[in-house]
Amino acid sequence: DLNGPKVMLVSKGATEEVMGICKHYGDSATPLGDKLKEKIMEKYRELSSEGFRVLAVAIKPVTKKSGHLRSDEEDMTFIGFIAFLDPAKVSVNETLKRLEKYGIEIKVLTGDNELVSQKIAHDIQLPIKGMLIGSEIESMSDEALKIKAEQTTIFAQVSPDQKKRIIAILQGSGHVVGFMGDGINDAPSLKVADVGISVNNAVDVAKESADLILMNKSLSDLVQGVVDGRKTFINTLKYLMMELSSNFGNMFSMAGASLFLPFLPMLPTQILFNNLVYDASQFAIPLDNVDSESIQKPIKFEISFVKKFMFLFGLVSSLFDFATFFMLFAVFHFTEHSFQTGWFLESLTTQSIVIFLIRTKKIPFFKSLPSTSLVLSMIFTVFVGWSVTFLPIGKFLNFVPLPALTLLIISIIVALYLVLVETSKRWFYRKIHSSMF
Repeated sequence: DLNGPKVMLVSKGATEEVMGICKHYGDSATPLGDKLKEKIMEKYRELSSEGFRVLAVAIKPVTKKSGHLRSDEEDMTFIGFIAFLDPAKVSVNETLKRLEKYGIEIKVLTGDNELVSQKIAHDIQLPIKGMLIGSEIESMSDEALKIKAEQTTIFAQVSPDQKKRIIAILQGSGHVVGFMGDGINDAPSLKVADVGISVNNAVDVAKESADLILMNKSLSDLVQGVVDGRKTFINTLKYLMMELSSNFGNMFSMAGASLFLPFLPMLPTQILFNNLVYDASQFAIPLDNVDSESIQKPIKFEISFVKKFMFLFGLVSSLFDFATFFMLFAVFHFTEHSFQTGWFLESLTTQSIVIFLIRTKKIPFFKSLPSTSLVLSMIFTVFVGWSVTFLPIGKFLNFVPLPALTLLIISIIVALYLVLVETSKRWFYRKIHSSMF
């Protein structure tokens, strides 16, 4: 306005806050009475319920000076709203359903008011269990918020500090919390969350605070990341279960054999060769298939589970090692090199093939197929181990060819071992740790 004041103070912000500093309305500076305020608030609620993010704008002519303070924002004139519409993407609905399918509960922490939040939740078909607003959270104790947070889907009109508090409360309840944000105010929450997720077009401070940055404009990558992460974790756990139980069993067997054998049950070079062939085959485990049921919910690493598994299946392994020792030493009366060759074949074969039983709670092959790479890797390992005893290199390792009857007995021992492992596995998951996998 060329005929008006040279300096105009303009304030914008949350409608409730701006209306609190206004005394007039419109170009004619009409006094702002209760009825007019209610009419303005009705319009605000109408826009919010339609999904608009609304800012109220007020002005006031002021005397020009070097700086203005918060105290200058009084006796202002309300002139209208600025409404922004940022509709949810159609693909979000499907992505959220997939996340919930994998046991991930969606909660919305936002500075927007409850009307906008409800509208967006409705658009993306997000079921709302409950809602809390920042003013209610402010007056709640941690114990009360801990209970309410479990029952709440939308936390509206929350400050950055309140977001951090909610995340900490959920973590204290035993949940692993991922937080996704792209603004400056989201940076503290991204840092405190177990997994901070941002997007490529977020502000720099948000990207620096995040653990993961989505490069594509789609949440489907997030779902795939969850699936791949769980597969990687489960395959890593397979390796630990097999390796620890095998090593514990071998250690126990070696210690027990030394009590009655007049020679070492296996030479250091033979042990190293066993480990070389066996460990080389483990490269295929990360490529193994994972049962679909195993990735439907998050699995936490439990050291107690690994210890119990190691002791049980390590002792089962040692039981058949001792059976092999008895057959080789007491029945066949083998001398040093023949005995060592026999235990090498039994040990390498059992610890290689047992992965097919350990990798799943189901019946192997019939109800849970391993990957082709894992099958080929184990076949190659057993083939190399059994072939080397007949090749010239076997003499270098002090191996000797064994009679066909001995090889048959070793094969029977391996078969009985696998039967007992499968039986023990079912008992273990039914009685000891049904929650894993």
